[in-house]
Parts: sequence; structure tokens; C-alpha cells
Amino acid sequence: MYFWQKKQTQNRAFLALENGEIYYGYSCGAAIDHVGEVVFNTGMSGYQEIMSDPSYAGQMVTFTVPELGNYGCNMCAMESRKVHLSGVLLHELNPPSNYASECSLEDFLVHHHVPALAGIDTRKLTLTLRSQGNQKGYLHCADAPMLETEAVAKARAWEGLDAQDYAVKVTSGVAHAWNTSGCYHVVALDFGVKHNILRLLENAGFRVTVVPAKTTADEILSYQPDGVFLSNGPADPNALTYAIETVRHLLGKTPLMGICLGHQLLAIACGAECVRLKFGHHGCNHPVKNLVNNTIEITSQNHNFAITEHHFPECLEVTHRNLNDQTIEGIRHRVYPAFSVQYHPESAPGPHDSRYLFENFISLIETSK
Repeated sequence: MYFWQKKQTQNRAFLALENGEIYYGYSCGAAIDHVGEVVFNTGMSGYQEIMSDPSYAGQMVTFTVPELGNYGCNMCAMESRKVHLSGVLLHELNPPSNYASECSLEDFLVHHHVPALAGIDTRKLTLTLRSQGNQKGYLHCADAPMLETEAVAKARAWEGLDAQDYAVKVTSGVAHAWNTSGCYHVVALDFGVKHNILRLLENAGFRVTVVPAKTTADEILSYQPDGVFLSNGPADPNALTYAIETVRHLLGKTPLMGICLGHQLLAIACGAECVRLKFGHHGCNHPVKNLVNNTIEITSQNHNFAITEHHFPECLEVTHRNLNDQTIEGIRHRVYPAFSVQYHPESAPGPHDSRYLFENFISLIETSK
């Protein structure tokens, strides 16, 4: 009832896709316009964690779950210092009804200057993205009127995320200590790291130092780390030539663990190729097979690019594979102490099946010593 009463007082707004499709709805966030890549996320909960994941920078997230906002928002659920995505697309917005809620989803979006569109057919939009691939979109939520044809033209004119380095937009400004005690010291290269990754590294027994994306290999090694962690992050890994060079120089000098973008950078540094997927993997329910111990993990994922089988380097071994489309989900180096996974073992939101990987990192460090 709240949604239908509320929408009458909100501004008429719309989403224009590069293919010419228009989705009409009602603004329920910041009254501004944004351009971005439209993707869909199949997670049933954890919308605040998803929205505060820096890996979504430059993207508009379509939530396939029909209702959003039911349990509100609070500071404890933030996965970074701010919201980096370009827009939120949803079917029905509800008021919070949870004791832990500190503010409504609508107020949260306004506070973080994120436009949002409610009342649209998210099923139709998701089917479009599945059949035609991720689309460039223009989200019109500003008060000033705009023609739909103008919005479509703006979506088509946007450069998109291919060959774009968004890690420099979301990384930490300066090196800093996440915590001050632990059995081993790990340096985390921040390409858009989520807070829960750092929390789980700390819980596993690491003392964590976070450094900006453009930190060089020599600067990292000057910290005398026991290992280096390569974080998740947004956009196209092929654009991060400086990071690829850094990883290449770190190989063999210190143990490495990578997640998501960090996985892609490690693979590229070893000679693999990374290509764009049709509509990416975004959600909390993706099945992955662990080829090492022959088990199945349900995983949380957020990426548009993946390592291809073509020209796969002999120095790498595939350790995990996606059971939906058979894409590579995990690798390890045959000579040097280094491994990575495409998915998010830290979840937030999502299942906890893969959190053993943080313990594996400790074992790798101990074996290397």
C-alpha cells in the first residue's frame, strides 16, 4: 500500500537503453540523471551490501527480487566508504519494518546521491539483458523534462566500461592499516576492496595494510609482507596495465591471493586473456565446482569479464569452474605461490561456502616460508 500511495507524489522518471527501449517508473532516489551500464543481480537479500560494493562503479543494478527496502539500511551493512554505482532499478519500494533499520532505502539513496527508478517491469528488463547482453543506459530522474529520444542518444554516446580504468576512481587515497595485529602481515592492493574481505583477512589471523591501486611492486615489497592480496574492483581489467605489471613483478617474490578483478589481473599477468561476458555474473547463488577436491560451492559473484580458454598459459592450472556456463572461476600457479578465484568468497551478501580460501592463503604463506 505504501508504494502505490508514495508513487503519486514522486516525479515521473524513466530509463532509456541504447537499444531504444524505455522503462517508465517513479524516482525514489536522488533527483539527478546518470548514465551507466545496466546489469541485473539475482540476490534475494543484501541490497545495501550490493549497492555499496565498489565493483559496481559505472553500473546501474537491476534487482530481480520483486520488493526492496523491507528491512531498511544501516551503517553496519556498508561494504565501502560510499556508494559508487550509477543507479538502482527496482520493481516495488517498501518502507522499512526491521528493528535494526536506521533509515529507509529511499533516504539512503538520496543521501548518497544515487538516482533510482521504481515501478518498472524488472522481469522484462532482465530478459532483455539476458538476450541482448548488458546495455548502456541513461536514467532520467531529474526535475527538468527530457525527451526519450535524447536520453537514448546520450546512452549510445557514452563510452561504456570497456577499456576503462575505474579502479582509480574507487581505490583508497593513501596507504593505511586496517588492523594492527596478526600472525602474518598481508598487503591488500585496493582496486575497490569490500570491507568484509578485510574483516575476513583479519579474522583469519592477518595484519592488513591497504594500499592504493597504483602502488608499485617495489613499494609493496618495502612493507616486507608475508603475502599480497589482490582485491575485487570495477570495469575492465585489461585497462589496468600498471596493476598487471605490478602483479607480474610480485610473482615469485611473495605469496599472492586474488579475488574477482584481482583474479583477472593475476591471470593476465601470467599470459592469459580476459574477455567480456554477454551479461556477466551478478548474484548470490552461482554454483561453482572445486576441481581440486571435487566439491560444489554456491557462490556470490559480481563481474562482467572472465578468463578465456584460448591461449591459456601452461604455468596456470584451473581449480574452479562455473557450472552454469563452464567459465573459469579459479586458478593457481604451477610454480609460484599464487592462486585466485573469480567469485567472492567473503560473500556479504551471499553464502559462506568458500570462506576456507582465506585459511588456504595462510597455508600457502606457511608452506612458502
